[in-house]
Amino acid sequence: MSDKQIRLLMVLTTIFWSGAFITGKIAVGEFPPFALTFFRFLFALPLIFTILYVREPENLLPHGRQWPALIVLGFIGTFCYHALFFTSLKYTTAINSSLIGATNPMVTTLLAAMFFSERLTPWRVIGIVLSFGGVFLFISNGDLRLISQSQFNKGDLLMLIAVCCFAVYSLLSRRYMKQYLLSPLMVTAYTFLICVVISVPFVLWEKPATYLFSATASGWLSILYMSVFASVLGYLIQMVAIQRIGAPRTATFINLVPIFTIIQSVTILGESITLIKLIGSAIVITGVYLATRPESRVKYLLSS
Repeated sequence: MSDKQIRLLMVLTTIFWSGAFITGKIAVGEFPPFALTFFRFLFALPLIFTILYVREPENLLPHGRQWPALIVLGFIGTFCYHALFFTSLKYTTAINSSLIGATNPMVTTLLAAMFFSERLTPWRVIGIVLSFGGVFLFISNGDLRLISQSQFNKGDLLMLIAVCCFAVYSLLSRRYMKQYLLSPLMVTAYTFLICVVISVPFVLWEKPATYLFSATASGWLSILYMSVFASVLGYLIQMVAIQRIGAPRTATFINLVPIFTIIQSVTILGESITLIKLIGSAIVITGVYLATRPESRVKYLLSS
């Protein structure tokens, strides 16, 4: 498979990921957040564990200190992130949610500098400031009075917390994989499983009988889409891309997610997009690019 084909597959993957915001928005109309979190990863388990068994049979069962690490990762990065993500979609648009979600690499960069002593270059600082400014412009729709009135959309704030959870997960997973000899595929499979187990009491609390029998085919297909395309296939293509073209180049494709989400949200969900939000989107994407690209690449682009 050529590098060009890998890049095309990564574009397809960003379409899968953007589609998760659309199908998630559809599904929250029929299922409560914890149920969506539970079913999304329950349906993904057979596929991801089959892949783990075929590709890494030696990693099929964790041992010793690997378990606590996997439980922490599963709780923060999979359960907390997705419970907050689905809850946010009840109160905000798929467009807002996807754009805030796109700041994840920037938030990860900031937290890495704050708590893991990673170098924060001037251009990355500019990228972080731009990203935060763009997100504020986007969720406030340019209304500065919201600062003093504290009237931000609840869904947007929940998505920001979700992004912070996933950023912590990203940093911890990098450290735990080295410390406890965990493979990326093993981490993915077991964080899915742990998320499903943790979700069970919350799903029971949501009283399944009140929604299971009234759920439509559209709702179930939305969950299945998120399980197969956004979770399993998206992860596998990303893993191959990291191996072939490297993590930095692969990470830049996340900038396409809000763009595809905007297109799908307007055409499928009928959501509206204003000029202010388009400007905010451009600022966020530029900021994320500057905050996450290798410094040498940024210098090259600025000097050319």
